[in-house]
Amino acid sequence: MDLYLKALIEDVKYQLEYFNVNEIRTVYIGGGTPSVLGAKRLNILLKALNDIPGFSPVEFSIEANPESVTEEFLYVCREGGISRISLGVQTFNQKSRLAVNRRGDVNLLEKQLALVSNMFPGAFSADLITGLPFQSEESVKDDIKRLLAFNPVHVSLYSLILEEGTPLEKKLKTGAVRLPDDDTADRIWLEGRGALINAGFSHYEVSNFAQEGKRCLHNIRYWIMDGWLGTGPGASGTMINEDNGTAERFTFAPDLQSYINSPCIKNAACEKLDRDALIRETLLMGYRYREGPDKAKFKRRFGCAIEDCIPKTLENWKNKDKMLFLNKFLIEAFSELSEIQ
Repeated sequence: MDLYLKALIEDVKYQLEYFNVNEIRTVYIGGGTPSVLGAKRLNILLKALNDIPGFSPVEFSIEANPESVTEEFLYVCREGGISRISLGVQTFNQKSRLAVNRRGDVNLLEKQLALVSNMFPGAFSADLITGLPFQSEESVKDDIKRLLAFNPVHVSLYSLILEEGTPLEKKLKTGAVRLPDDDTADRIWLEGRGALINAGFSHYEVSNFAQEGKRCLHNIRYWIMDGWLGTGPGASGTMINEDNGTAERFTFAPDLQSYINSPCIKNAACEKLDRDALIRETLLMGYRYREGPDKAKFKRRFGCAIEDCIPKTLENWKNKDKMLFLNKFLIEAFSELSEIQ
């Protein structure tokens, strides 16, 4: 871990210089379980970041598993400038938690949530998952009720995506557990959505809900297709050329040892996104967001309006919720783009 931390800090500094970045508006430490670093190593990382000239993000987030959060870890986060904690709660239903191999029982979970709520009041986010084994419309409403007792300002409500080779997939194959059918899973998610909206949360992105003024600024950069840097094994960054409407995407191999040996962006795989590819990705990401893509930025970047690219699709969907039925909308939009292009 010490070698990894050294490589990560080296990577961050090199990329900022390599891409000539002199302003960092948001930082997100995640894509895994950063809390396994522990307080001491996290302190080293945060000190290194804060020593970078001009490092003063308006939002600084870190992900954590509730089970591995300690008071010392949260203190280091707070003193190191982290302004937002994102916890992977998933569910309070003990049978569901066991089915997907979540550590810790519900009593521990609630104790940890109380700790985070106390140390980061008005500044913590939580993830819930729907479509889990043993889950129902009633149990997801109970999840939300119990979570909201700790006053999160942001909640992500994700539908379960079954990954190949996971312990859950093996349990399903042996019949040890079952998932709700698709219709039931949809009803469970919609029930959760309704409960959050009734509690005053705004549904501002496909899976994300926030109180007023508490949207995740970092994730919005992805949804409106601004550029970002990614550091660490498996991390990906995208730099956009505003002059010609193209982009380059850099992705590190998910190989810890090779990253430690050479944490250099020059060793990352580079993918060129031409104008057509970037238009599609801008629409795909932008319509995840309640406000849709940034129309002025789209026109500046590509030299045409969104309305010029997909006029029929926009007319067909004029009075429909594009975000809630995103896949259907995008199929139509991309089909029309193909005809034009």
